[in-house]
Amino acid sequence: MNNFGRIEILLATVMLSLGIGVAGYFVGQTLYNAKVGINTAEVKGLAEKRVEADLAHWQIRYTVSGSGTTPVSELYEKSEADRARIVSLILESGFEDAEVSPGVIDYEKKEFRDDKQTLVEERHELVGSIDVETRKVRLVSEVRSKLNRLIAQGLDIQNDAPTYHFTKLNEIKPEMVKEATMNARVAANQFASDAGVKVGGIRDARQGGFVIRDVGEEYGDTKRIEKDVRLVTTITFYLTD
Repeated sequence: MNNFGRIEILLATVMLSLGIGVAGYFVGQTLYNAKVGINTAEVKGLAEKRVEADLAHWQIRYTVSGSGTTPVSELYEKSEADRARIVSLILESGFEDAEVSPGVIDYEKKEFRDDKQTLVEERHELVGSIDVETRKVRLVSEVRSKLNRLIAQGLDIQNDAPTYHFTKLNEIKPEMVKEATMNARVAANQFASDAGVKVGGIRDARQGGFVIRDVGEEYGDTKRIEKDVRLVTTITFYLTD
């Protein structure tokens, strides 16, 4: 065999060895990655906190009506007088001017006709509204009951139920995320202990949305002052021997 043939055989041997080595590396790397992927535990962490609403919205509507012969100007004067009495009671009870916003007075003319479309009666109706937006959430229910005095005096008032809102979620987010993460690790430790392994670092974490619900309610977050805030996080931990 000449020198040229020996060189060809040598090069072929070297290339074959390199190919086997590279293939072995990728197979080994694949097995390692598969092992890392398998040795994980996905758990959920829960955090809950009881809070109180810090903002209330409350609307009062009042109505003045009269027959078709009643001058509308007189009805407007009475409507404005009723509004003044309602606002005065609200302010005297502890609310500030900036928290009380009287709205416009809406006017509607109603006609009542018989089967032959003959006009039987006309009525004028004026409906006004007063909006209260306040941080004094506990005061709202107290003042609502006081409006009954004006109703007893003849005012036509619709005392709508207030809505209560919690607006300080950003202030409690870090604490709740930390608590949920800690609870997730507790669950992972229990899982690892049962499996005879240990919990390592975090491979992946997904934060769920914050859910606010009125205490004792499955749905809704505006009826009660007391509310529950809930957060569930999903975390995948590495498991080590």
